[in-house]
Amino acid sequence: MKYLIVGLGNPGEQYSETRHNIGFKTLDALASASNVVFTPARYGDVASLKHKGRNLILLKPSTFMNLSGNAVRYWMQQEKIPVERVMIITDDLSLPFGKIRIRAKGSDGGHNGLKSVQEQIGGSHYPRMRFGVGNDFQPGQQVNYVLTPWTKEESDALDERLKMIGDAILSFSSIGLERTMNFYNNK
Repeated sequence: MKYLIVGLGNPGEQYSETRHNIGFKTLDALASASNVVFTPARYGDVASLKHKGRNLILLKPSTFMNLSGNAVRYWMQQEKIPVERVMIITDDLSLPFGKIRIRAKGSDGGHNGLKSVQEQIGGSHYPRMRFGVGNDFQPGQQVNYVLTPWTKEESDALDERLKMIGDAILSFSSIGLERTMNFYNNK
């Protein structure tokens, strides 16, 4: 059984340590912990991870955030993965730093990456995991905020949170979305 796990972010070194790239950072941590490596492929960097009889295809789109849906649609079709076995990981300004929220569906919440995914796959009924990056910015400065690096305090706490997110991804593929939501939401 195949799963597509997509970490949203922007390609390029200038974005690698920014809040907006938590999706990439999550998949990098999971790949590293699982001893798998990403290779360049169409629409992004891809790694394949085996867990409890499941094949997880990890995707970091190279399309930039606002066009992420193109990569998601392509890899869903290429690997014949149904939408219920896709997980999109992204940042969320409305959640406090480090908090995760896993949902089976929902709006894009103003997030351009999620908006692109919804446009390309034809709806908002797909699993997603939002990682809280906080909202410590002045009105109108949210773009600058998500494109700035983590604070020292955030950076120090990130490894523990990334481990938990990785565990939640593996849980999604092995025990399903509902049980994973019950266990990991509000942690």
